[in-house]
Amino acid sequence: MDQTTEVAQPLVAHPSRGTILGEIHARPFAPLATPQRLLHFAFMTDQAQAAADREALARFCAERGVPGPTEGAKHHRARLSDVSLRWEQHSEFTTYTWELPSPGALPFLPASTVLPHGMHALPQPGPHLVAADLHLLPEKAAPELETLFDAASLAASVVDGEAAIAATDFRAGADGFVRILVLDRELTPARAGALAQRLLEIETYRVLALLGLPEAHRLAPSVRRTEETLVHIAGTMTQTDGLDADNALLDEMTATAATMESEAASSNYRFGASRAYDSIVGQRLEAIGETPHGGWPTIAAFLSRRMAPAMRTCQMLQQRQLDLSRRLARAANLLRTRVDVALEQQNRDLLTAMNDRTRLQLRLQQTVEGLSVAAIGYYVVSLFGYLAKGAKDAGYLPVDIGVATALFVPVALIGVWLMVRRIRRGHGEG
Repeated sequence: MDQTTEVAQPLVAHPSRGTILGEIHARPFAPLATPQRLLHFAFMTDQAQAAADREALARFCAERGVPGPTEGAKHHRARLSDVSLRWEQHSEFTTYTWELPSPGALPFLPASTVLPHGMHALPQPGPHLVAADLHLLPEKAAPELETLFDAASLAASVVDGEAAIAATDFRAGADGFVRILVLDRELTPARAGALAQRLLEIETYRVLALLGLPEAHRLAPSVRRTEETLVHIAGTMTQTDGLDADNALLDEMTATAATMESEAASSNYRFGASRAYDSIVGQRLEAIGETPHGGWPTIAAFLSRRMAPAMRTCQMLQQRQLDLSRRLARAANLLRTRVDVALEQQNRDLLTAMNDRTRLQLRLQQTVEGLSVAAIGYYVVSLFGYLAKGAKDAGYLPVDIGVATALFVPVALIGVWLMVRRIRRGHGEG
């Protein structure tokens, strides 16, 4: 018996399937050998700046004979002799991380003396935001933390299952870099790379999260003025009387609401991004698994005391904007209702006046109709009198002219009245 072999039809992939599958493997951890030094930079970039930066990096790599980023790539790693460059693009910022040989027991030499010469060939993609200098050293070779950091803001903790110690004071030194020290106890290269990247991400995202604070400080006076204006308008609403006054208040409230909505629209993205970045910082802190070291506060505890008030300030201001929007909407609805009621009152008075005027016109019309019946009847009777006189002179009318005319008067008036009534009824039907 012959058997027909069925050929499986190829599956039609979703347009985003490749992107979705590749996202989980994006920005992989690069292994790091101890000792190592990482210089990390972050720049704010919009869409046009990001595209220009990708092209500049591609030219930079081509000039040095190494592969550059592919079209549309969001991350790339280039090996340049004994230096490695890791480049990443995010929604609103771009990072460059240079991996350099470490001087060993002498951490944090001025970064300007060790920056790769080729780095200056790369144009700055956008406004500079983050600069971090991370050293990965063996624990035995490290000096005392107090000699490297400001003790007033030093945070240190045992991390990654007690495989390392991480310390920083989050202060920018004279060279502009925030210093981070990682002391290797028993890190593998893979774990060292993951830990270093998470610490650099904590520094990057905590700075990005705090971008909402200047925006909150900038908007706070305006929000306060809007709140005072709303209180003034609400108080004035109970004292004003008249459509003109209500319309003036409504115009003022509309202008205030428009200004507030414009400011809220411009700040909502920044405040939302700050919340998202703050959440990422919390996730990275949880991932490194901190425990206290040497009586110093952990990185999470330090950031919680410093960042939490700033995040609450942003959240509070955004909530005030939302509450103001609702209160302005309610007040505007109340005032608009007052204006509508006043307009309806005016319309009712106008209709009443129109009815009175129509009634007077009807009475005048009836009076004129009565006079017109009398006048037309007079002319008709006069014409009849001339006809009767002519008929009398011709011998056709055997009765007296005065008697005939008097008898014709009621007939003429009734006929004219019926004719006028018929004309008026015809106009009414039309």
